[in-house]
Amino acid sequence: MTQYVKDVMTPGVVAVRPDASIAEAAQLMRAQDIGDVVVADGERVVGVLTDRDITVRAVADGRDPQGVSAVSVCTPDPLVLAPDDPVSTAARLMRDQAVRRIPVVENGLPVGVVSLGDLAEARDPESALADIGRAEPDERT
Repeated sequence: MTQYVKDVMTPGVVAVRPDASIAEAAQLMRAQDIGDVVVADGERVVGVLTDRDITVRAVADGRDPQGVSAVSVCTPDPLVLAPDDPVSTAARLMRDQAVRRIPVVENGLPVGVVSLGDLAEARDPESALADIGRAEPDERT
């Protein structure tokens, strides 16, 4: 039986405008307990911004997080999937393009994100990666 992206994705999307500061994006990530946000311009996904992007592409260079826009450090023009795409397509794209997450878009609007952890959970709920994906976040500060 074919599984579809809609069956394994994390529904709902946390998004920021392209001109949002990376400080705003980081605060949103913290509040939502997530490591990435979609950068969207209206109904168009223009990028994916991860906590690593913020760290490596801005903070490590000494740039001011209040003055750096999300679009300037995000991964631009990300791959996207549709909810009715087969999970095998998501796995192939992640492998071939070396990405860990792909926004899911329906009728131009982001509706979810499928991650490596989502695929691991769907394939083998007892795997170490699936366990990590289900784990509560580390509360240490």
